[in-house]
Amino acid sequence: MPCTITKFVENLRPILFLIMIITATSAFSQTKADTSAKKLKVDASFSFNSNGIASIPAFSLGKPALVASVNLTKGRFSYDPTLAYSLELKPWYIDNWLHYRIVVRPKFELKTGLNISTFCAGSTISNETLLKAERYFALSLAGTWKLTPTSSLTLDYWNDNGQERGTLRGHFIDLVADKSEIALGNKGLLAANMMLFYINYDGNNDGLFVSPKISASLRNVPFTLYIQATQALQSNIVPWPGFRWNIGFAYTL
Repeated sequence: MPCTITKFVENLRPILFLIMIITATSAFSQTKADTSAKKLKVDASFSFNSNGIASIPAFSLGKPALVASVNLTKGRFSYDPTLAYSLELKPWYIDNWLHYRIVVRPKFELKTGLNISTFCAGSTISNETLLKAERYFALSLAGTWKLTPTSSLTLDYWNDNGQERGTLRGHFIDLVADKSEIALGNKGLLAANMMLFYINYDGNNDGLFVSPKISASLRNVPFTLYIQATQALQSNIVPWPGFRWNIGFAYTL
C-alpha cells in the first residue's frame, strides 16, 4: 500500500500557510477570554433517509441509510464524528472531524478542520458482496457570514486525499445560503438552505451541482422531517449524475 502522506502535506502547504497567518492575527487581536469556553457542550442527532445522500451530495449510497452524528464543543475546539450505515447494518462511512474556530466575531466566523475518515466500498465477487475500507484525510477551511440571527452565508473548501490506490483525491468547494427559522403558524417551523458546490477529483469526477434542502418541525419537539434534492448542472461523471432526491427523518437530543 503506497504511502501518500508526503504528497498530501505538499498539496496543503498554501492553505496551511494561510491558516497560520489567520491564527496568529486572531491571537493578537483577541482581548478577553469567553467564560463559556470552559464548558463542554454536547449535541447528537440520529436520522433515517431514503437515498443515503452523503455530506458531499454528489455521492450517495443509493439506498436507505442510518446516520448518527455527535457534536462535542469546548471553547474554540469541536469534535464532530459521523457514523453511517445501510439498513442491512453494513458500514457506509465514518467521519472524524476535528474543528477549530480561528476567528469568532458577531457577524463572521472562520474555522478550519481536519478529518480522518473511512469509506466502505462494496464489490461483488462470485455472487458475494465484499466491503473494502478506504481511508481518507481531508483538510477544510470555512467562513460564515451571519446576515441575521437566523440566516447565514457559508463558503467552505475541502482538500480530500484518499490513501489507497484508486481512491479519490481532489477538491470540493461549496457556497451555502441558510435560513434556520421560518415561522409556520404558531407551532410550526421551516428551515431551508441552498447549496451550490463544485467538485474536482481525479479520474473524471468533476462537476457543478445545486442542492436545496427544506426541513419542517414543531417548536420544542426534537423530530424533524426533511427533503433534499441534488441536480447536476455540468459534469463529466459517467454515468451522468442527473437528478437525485432524498427524504429523511431526524431526532435531535
